[in-house]
Amino acid sequence: MKGIALGRRWLEVPILQGGMGIGVSLGGLAGAVAASGGMGTVSAAVTGFNEPDFDRDPQGANLRALRREVRRAREIAGKRGLVAVNAMVATTQYAQSVRAAIQAGADAIVSGAGLPLELPAIADGADVLLAPVVSGPRAARLILRAWRKQGRLPDFVLVEGSEAGGHLGFDRRELRERTAPSLAELVARTVEALAPFARELGRAIPVFAAGGLWTGADAARMEAAGAAGVQFATRFIATPECDASQGYKDVLLAARQQDVALVDSPVGMPGRALRTPLVRRLEERLRLTPTRCVDCLRPCPRGGAPYCIAQALIRAVRGDYENGLFFCGAGVHRLEGMRSVARLMEDWTTEWRAFA
Repeated sequence: MKGIALGRRWLEVPILQGGMGIGVSLGGLAGAVAASGGMGTVSAAVTGFNEPDFDRDPQGANLRALRREVRRAREIAGKRGLVAVNAMVATTQYAQSVRAAIQAGADAIVSGAGLPLELPAIADGADVLLAPVVSGPRAARLILRAWRKQGRLPDFVLVEGSEAGGHLGFDRRELRERTAPSLAELVARTVEALAPFARELGRAIPVFAAGGLWTGADAARMEAAGAAGVQFATRFIATPECDASQGYKDVLLAARQQDVALVDSPVGMPGRALRTPLVRRLEERLRLTPTRCVDCLRPCPRGGAPYCIAQALIRAVRGDYENGLFFCGAGVHRLEGMRSVARLMEDWTTEWRAFA
């Protein structure tokens, strides 16, 4: 385990904090991770949900809040670490969010929940790291070929496996029957797929592994498969620095393995979340008519949506167990009490070195 150059920036500790929305990873959590030498990530998903004018102007509120949270993360971090923004391709404000993050001083844009084929053009030559989130080598090759035509290749690539939380880039049957390739296999195959592009670029394109990782030993295992670093997400929820309410954290801390379910997003992608009363109602094919649309997702069928995912995620982050959608990784049952970000980062790096 060692630091790594990413473009013209240096990442002291090759640990990324996954972007978690809505409101779970904002400036507080991202700044604390960066202050420990890692890469903290602000989620750009409906960032302005707590703004006083959100009901009147949700899109304006989102961009204003995103810029503020990036700056807050940078202030908390000081001169250490890097601050990224996770921007989902499926959102209506995708391009606007990327530009707002760059204006606010984000070090990196990490982009998934769809294929970020146009990200280099949106970033328009800005001095910012760009990284796609992929589910394997096929998506990686497709994205890099598109980026090459725009005169840019990724500064790093994030490979997210089938054990991750939130929106997933796998077929629902693969997820249900557990037939998706292992994360280690996906990492090794993606590293191999990136090799020709790296030779063309004249430098390595580091791969970071994500999805279901829990310990420093897991990180060492991913490094052996070819990863330059790893990403953790769910484990960061049970920290004082996580931006979600304590009620949200308590729900995750009480989760059992059998409480985890696969859910369908209104945009057609499968996801992993806790089986709350809301999810049970959805499993019974009940339609939970949205009360108001904030126009957050591009493919959302609006009037025909089975539920409003933004509303469900906002209720969750505020601790509403009955009506909230609590995204989580497959290992959520392993959460054991609250720990500081600094303690987690220290534990991971110590264990990683021991198993490397």
